[in-house]
Amino acid sequence: MRRVLTSITLALIAASAAGADYPVAKRATNLPPSAELTYAVRGSNHGIPLFGTGTISWRQADGKYTLLTEARSGLFGKVLEHRSEGAHDDFGLAPASYYEKRIRKEPTTTRFDRQAQRIQFEDGKTSPAIRGGEQDRSSVTWQLAALARAAPDKFKPGSEWSFLVAGRRDADVWTFRVVGSETMESEALGNPKVLHFSRKPVGSHEQQVDLWLAPGLDWYPARIRFKEENGDSFEQVLEKVNRK
Repeated sequence: MRRVLTSITLALIAASAAGADYPVAKRATNLPPSAELTYAVRGSNHGIPLFGTGTISWRQADGKYTLLTEARSGLFGKVLEHRSEGAHDDFGLAPASYYEKRIRKEPTTTRFDRQAQRIQFEDGKTSPAIRGGEQDRSSVTWQLAALARAAPDKFKPGSEWSFLVAGRRDADVWTFRVVGSETMESEALGNPKVLHFSRKPVGSHEQQVDLWLAPGLDWYPARIRFKEENGDSFEQVLEKVNRK
């Protein structure tokens, strides 16, 4: 009996420690205007170079949002499709569902059950609690943009922003560090100033993520880069903005 109680106690301590890994706070947000964004896409998959085009369709109105990301290449066809949709609450974006389909992987849907206060993955193996501010792999970029639009002075080099981010089968704490302001070379966009965020992987099997948000373009993502531990990469570079 003592051993059982000890195990339970240790589990509760571990759960408490894990829960403290990301802040749960109501923060001011200012969502970017709805827009259709066009990107050049490049990367590699199992050593094969990948080039193509992509779009991000962002819609927000009446306290709700939808976010659709698609990318295609001449060699592989559609290489990526992400769909995130949900609401906007006191914590910022509040996803309800997240669909992900990537090249050579089966599609999955992750659900944010607000009534049960749990994130539900398709395999049913894990079910993290919803405490407020949790994101998915698509919405987290736009959550950062919404926070920065509301309080740009807080986004100084060296500052860090943490979120619990749900993917296909689990959720991890992603901490983005503000690297600093840079100039993006783009004649089409007028060489905009961008703010660089970097998320370094904690474990050997996690993605490295870099984001560049453009303050002069409503903080839309001007560049997004994912890099896997096996060397695979995927990058989107903004070419055109069509506000809706």
